[in-house]
Amino acid sequence: MTREPDWDLYRSFLAVLEEGSLSGAARALGLAQPTIGRHVDALEEALGEALFTRSAHGLDPTDAAEALRPHAAAIAAEAAALLRTASGRRGVVAGTVRITASEVIGVEVLPPILAALRRDHPGLVLELALTSTIADLLRREADIAVRMVEPKQEALLVRRIGEVRLGLHARPDYLDRCGVPDSLEALRHHALIGFDRETAAISAMRRRVRGMDRAIFALRADSDLAQLAAIRAGFGIGVCQVALAARDPALRRVLAARFDLLLPCWVAMHEAMARNPRCRVVFDALVQGLADYLRGQP
Repeated sequence: MTREPDWDLYRSFLAVLEEGSLSGAARALGLAQPTIGRHVDALEEALGEALFTRSAHGLDPTDAAEALRPHAAAIAAEAAALLRTASGRRGVVAGTVRITASEVIGVEVLPPILAALRRDHPGLVLELALTSTIADLLRREADIAVRMVEPKQEALLVRRIGEVRLGLHARPDYLDRCGVPDSLEALRHHALIGFDRETAAISAMRRRVRGMDRAIFALRADSDLAQLAAIRAGFGIGVCQVALAARDPALRRVLAARFDLLLPCWVAMHEAMARNPRCRVVFDALVQGLADYLRGQP
């Protein structure tokens, strides 16, 4: 390699990795497909490695490409963080702040908090990344994270907000049709809604409530929003935040005394961002807004 490849080459490479094809990467980046192809060819030439092989499904990454994946992702995260940092002015609450949260929190809880925040600070631009995976704040994949698992990384400013109460809920017409369960064991005779793949939060829940096994679910989804939508549609019984269900007269809690879980809620950001005015304002607004939400739980 005679010189370091341009960042544009890595960006196109990462897009092909994520999209699986040149055409998908071109759409994602807003570039022409031949441009993406030239970028991949140039990166392969610079590195002296084949990065993709063609298959019936598109482009399959080689071992060399997979080895580069985490480094390209880190470069992308740092580049995005650089742009967010450059978007603000010193001492002014303006610019871009990226927040990551779970789907349900991001869709059902955060919007009014963010709306009030934007009214108070119209110079803010807010990016909301909804995922159940834990974004790496140290690698600047996000500026602020709302988490249901305690952050363990050092160099983070972490605030424990309180506990989210979880309960079993169903629509009344489902319970009229199928009956109200009188024990956790009776749930096996119902259409249960639950997870597909087990996360850290789900593992913690299963240790506290026996019998909530993937095998008994009639509907399995990794999306919390999909589970909530299925409960609201009358598919069966599923886990929902009690505060959310209390807002919806079409939902009824069951087995409240037998299934009552408390899930801790945390807000975290890199400690270096605490001196950034816009990040500090957003962090404080999330802490206050989520605390108000949790205080309103039945």
